[in-house]
Amino acid sequence: MKQLGQYSPPRHVIAHLSDPHLLADGVLQYAAVDTEAGLRLALDRLAAVDPPPQALVFTGDLADRAEPAAYARLREIVEPAAATMGAQVVWVMGNHDERSDYALGLFDEASDAPQDRVHEVEGLRIISLDTSVPGYHHGELSDNQLAWLGEVLSTPAEHGTLLALHHPPIPLPLLRAAELIELLDQDRLADVLEGSDVRGILAGHLHFSTYSLFAGIPVSVASASCYTTDPAPADRFVSGVGSGQAFTMVHAYADRLVHTIVPLDPGAEVTAVGLDIMAAVEDLTPEEARELASNKASPFNAQHEVHER
Repeated sequence: MKQLGQYSPPRHVIAHLSDPHLLADGVLQYAAVDTEAGLRLALDRLAAVDPPPQALVFTGDLADRAEPAAYARLREIVEPAAATMGAQVVWVMGNHDERSDYALGLFDEASDAPQDRVHEVEGLRIISLDTSVPGYHHGELSDNQLAWLGEVLSTPAEHGTLLALHHPPIPLPLLRAAELIELLDQDRLADVLEGSDVRGILAGHLHFSTYSLFAGIPVSVASASCYTTDPAPADRFVSGVGSGQAFTMVHAYADRLVHTIVPLDPGAEVTAVGLDIMAAVEDLTPEEARELASNKASPFNAQHEVHER
């Protein structure tokens, strides 16, 4: 692909999806939400992303009721799609998941221990960190988990590390209800991350997209594919709605991450430029291409900036 701007292509492309809340046997969540349809729509949208992702990171609440059949269905849907893209799948535990069913359903392992794992994606390390607490919705990290994380991070990865967890370590000014089920003792995690090669934190749990910093590290929270949380509801402590579902694309460059929200519903098209323009652009120098696209008087802009009156 020809470089059009001043930045070279990213080193790594990661798809960050969250909170599919898959249910078994076609059951509707809250008798209204088809969680499987939302997941399939996300994967269909993702299939059109170019260049394709090298990893699909799902930050928790994979199965709404931790049903074995839901985990099996999740693999049936996600793994073939990921294989077609040439992408690894990174699963992360959420508060709706249960460790024993998660471990058996997704990794064919019998275990009720914290589900922490390390994935390597062409020199980029992705750590899946289990912040779940059995029987509860808030998040915690044990002393053993923090010690394990510190040991892993003691050896830097070639292209740095992304930390993927369910409970985001950020303030929640527009969702005060989530403060009751947040990640506890976040300062302990910050101490472990200080001075490490972690360049980004990916999280879920909130059912809407938001961003912050934690211990100086960018945090990106992905929306959900099932339903979303209205961050500004009227007369509600919490309001779940059937719109705004999305996933986030993460493009990792040598010195930065770029996060882009991709809505599952692309909306009604009101204007467009076809892909045929790329053939013309490929034959131009960068200066000629910029003149064509940027000059308000160019034939391209004269053609595409006509508005009905």
